[in-house]
Amino acid sequence: MSNPRPGLGRGLSALIPTSPAQAKESGLTEIHGARLRELPVGQIAPNPRQPRTVFDEEAMAELVHSIKEIGLLQPIVVRPVGQDRYELIMGERRWRATQKAGLETISAVIRETTDEDLLRDALLENLHRSELNPLEEAAAYQQLLDDFGCTQEELSERIGRSRPQITNTIRLLKLPPAVQRRVAAGVLSAGHARALLAVPNPELQDRLASRVVAEGISVRQLEEIVRFGDEDATPAARKLSTRPTSARVGELAHRLSERFDTRVKVDFGKSKGKIVVEFATIGDLERIVDLMDPASSSDATPS
Repeated sequence: MSNPRPGLGRGLSALIPTSPAQAKESGLTEIHGARLRELPVGQIAPNPRQPRTVFDEEAMAELVHSIKEIGLLQPIVVRPVGQDRYELIMGERRWRATQKAGLETISAVIRETTDEDLLRDALLENLHRSELNPLEEAAAYQQLLDDFGCTQEELSERIGRSRPQITNTIRLLKLPPAVQRRVAAGVLSAGHARALLAVPNPELQDRLASRVVAEGISVRQLEEIVRFGDEDATPAARKLSTRPTSARVGELAHRLSERFDTRVKVDFGKSKGKIVVEFATIGDLERIVDLMDPASSSDATPS
């Protein structure tokens, strides 16, 4: 099978400690009756009582593309039915899309309790304690609503956020995968992402996101561009460089920004130049280094 892009977001996976030691280190509550594992897709069988047998092809293709770009943000939910055998409870579309994306394993919540209230309460408690990026928050909110019987009112009360805030956060999942990837990597803020939601064209959303990263456009400046519908406008508030640079240098900086999905600045001194590549987290830095040196990344990947 192929090797899709590593996932940048964790979603609900971030709320379930994989061991007591990890729970202590992260400050999260151990969730009794549920554990998180990477399972081979072949060990999982669909639920025979699942009435849904036909999946929209276009929606499935979009999900496959999203998984290839940013990974699976919402783990499937399974129950054990034998030695190394599991049955799907929630997430058949995600399971099928993961196989179509070429992945051999899938992130899964193995549920070993029938006490839904206990499991939901533990997840909500950890959601309140965890530090998620905006995309991970959106995925966790959506899965708590869809798979664990949580209501928006309950979610609002437990995490101290208004229902409109929760709704607006969930809307980030409607952005194209390439834009979501920038949010997950931390190079595009939630404010920028929400401004892009007002743009109906996914290709234009992607182009504007690239400009935000490459040119350092603020949220307010982006909102102005979106409001007036002029994607080629140069924000008036942006400070112009006092040092003249050629159009070719600007073009090369833009290409580097596109390649690495982050802001890249190219400066000229009197005798030499300098390239500055910005990153948000250690994981984001590792992603950029892998793009710069793919051979070393391939050598480090276990066979």
